[in-house]
Amino acid sequence: MKKHQKLTWRQLLAGAGLLLLFAGLTLFLSGPHRNQQKFRQAAQELFRQEMVHNTLNMHYTVAYPGNFGIQDYEAILPGYVPGDRKASLADLKEQIDFWAGLSDRGLSPEDAYTRKLLTLSLENSLALQSHAYYDELLSPASGMQSQLPILLAEYTFRTSRDVDDYLTLLSQTGVYFDSLLVYEQEKAAAGLSMSRGSLEKVQQQCVRILTAETLAQGSHFLQTTFQERINELYTRQGIERKAALSAIRRNNELLSSVLLPAYGRLAQGLEQLAAQQESGDLRQSDYTGGELQNTAGGNLPKGLATYPEGQDYYRQLLIAETGSYRSPEELYDLLKNQLLSQLNALRSLVAGHPACVLPSIQEQCLSAFPYTQPEQMLEDLQTRMSRDFPSLAVDGQKTPTVTVKAVSDSLAEYTAPAFYLTPPLDDTSSNVIYVNEKDGPNALELYTTLAHEGYPGHLYQSVYTRRYLASRGANPVRQLLGYGGYQEGWALYVEFIAYDYACALLQECGQSEAVWYVQAEKVNRSLLLCLYSLLDLMIHYDGADCGQIASVLDNFGISDPQAAQAIYTYIAEEPVNYPQYYVGYLEILALQQKARDLWGADYSDLRFHTFFLNMGPSDFTSLEEALTDAS
Repeated sequence: MKKHQKLTWRQLLAGAGLLLLFAGLTLFLSGPHRNQQKFRQAAQELFRQEMVHNTLNMHYTVAYPGNFGIQDYEAILPGYVPGDRKASLADLKEQIDFWAGLSDRGLSPEDAYTRKLLTLSLENSLALQSHAYYDELLSPASGMQSQLPILLAEYTFRTSRDVDDYLTLLSQTGVYFDSLLVYEQEKAAAGLSMSRGSLEKVQQQCVRILTAETLAQGSHFLQTTFQERINELYTRQGIERKAALSAIRRNNELLSSVLLPAYGRLAQGLEQLAAQQESGDLRQSDYTGGELQNTAGGNLPKGLATYPEGQDYYRQLLIAETGSYRSPEELYDLLKNQLLSQLNALRSLVAGHPACVLPSIQEQCLSAFPYTQPEQMLEDLQTRMSRDFPSLAVDGQKTPTVTVKAVSDSLAEYTAPAFYLTPPLDDTSSNVIYVNEKDGPNALELYTTLAHEGYPGHLYQSVYTRRYLASRGANPVRQLLGYGGYQEGWALYVEFIAYDYACALLQECGQSEAVWYVQAEKVNRSLLLCLYSLLDLMIHYDGADCGQIASVLDNFGISDPQAAQAIYTYIAEEPVNYPQYYVGYLEILALQQKARDLWGADYSDLRFHTFFLNMGPSDFTSLEEALTDAS
């Protein structure tokens, strides 16, 4: 996965009035030049407003705000504001009218494409926000209760201003978490609360993530990582030792006096919501969407389809997260056909290998894998990809450095198996991939994971796109648009290519049986991700309950009730997570086939990859239209 703070259009609304102001200021301009000037001024102001109204997002988006005309700002951690929904929707509509009303006449191709994507994104955001309280800010697997401390722990200190901003943001975490609790209380009052089991999980996370004991010992990761960053800044820039020690003391004070009590209040509030739900004072929606009944009760989460507007919300969420405009019914057909294809491929691979020999082949593969160190694997991946992927040396820039770090033990429980922190727009030279050694990935898993997160995955795609769009003069507002299907679909696409690289590597070492095992692992991973994406549709679009999902899983050899419940629970709590990856991947394959059809003998993987990366994160309909126009 690529670790980043997701940008929300709720935070962009502060710029709406300024957009209208720019519309008036540019009236004296004429013709195409007026359109170009109007677009660039409005887009620049929209980007600036997003940055100055959310310092955490700004820090992860730009390294040096002054490079983007941002000189004066106050550090702000924006939270939920009760009662602003109606005004937010009205502002969104105004923004849509503004951007949709701009003509492409006179715009550069890059600006015209950005205007198109911006309008589509705003329209999708409006459709999502029209369903009040369907968004979940505190989900057990990816909620802000666990994401915020990680973002704080990885907050880079480049200057002393960064330290000041960090401490100011930390001082606002109490108000921030209080606002999220208000949101959960309003959500519950609307009958859209998390399940009791989910509330209890989040409540327990709040209790465990930060404790008085670890703070007293000085061993919490928000203490140790802060000291590491301060010491590095002290060494690099020679800041006064007195100032460094003062910052460390202030960090400890804020953790104890602000963040710890904030987690306590949030935990207490969630505990009360769970108790009210158990006693019947707090209801979940009893809508069942037809014949399907969610018999799990209040302890297990329910799919979105079991809520009054759930199907409509899920349909829009699919578009937002996957970038695919296919209907749920079309996605069903796409995924079912893919599942059958992968099942047949796996059967063919397994046919010549009795089950009794599989463990020995697995052991042979893992012991025969020639590389054990991440640095060796990344070097091999870069060598093998060089023929089919464009160089990162855009405009003569050097190949970026990459460091692989182990996730701190104190962070391991709350992070993914691996993640990559997207570099700021103005500093792509240094990159870090974090590997969580908690579950101990084997050599093949580490190799394909580094392909997913590094080369030719997230690191490569992010750096290439940033450099290429900057070389073309693309407006930075483009970077505010999130397209998970494009980014995660790409990472999965190249992860599967890395399995082929691993086969070639093992073949070169004379390990033919190990090659077969890697091929089987590739197909099996594809099959499972496809299956889980189908289950996502069943749970959130059809309203399937845990028992129904367990029956499906049993047909695929997953018969353990606890395993089935764990799979159901995760998918129910994280709608569209698996489709974001797998539907994105399938859409890339469909786009690739379209390129083959259009280009014929002129097709090459290098040409397709270059086109895809040059376009940058987009929805797949826009990408297909661009491919057709360019052919």
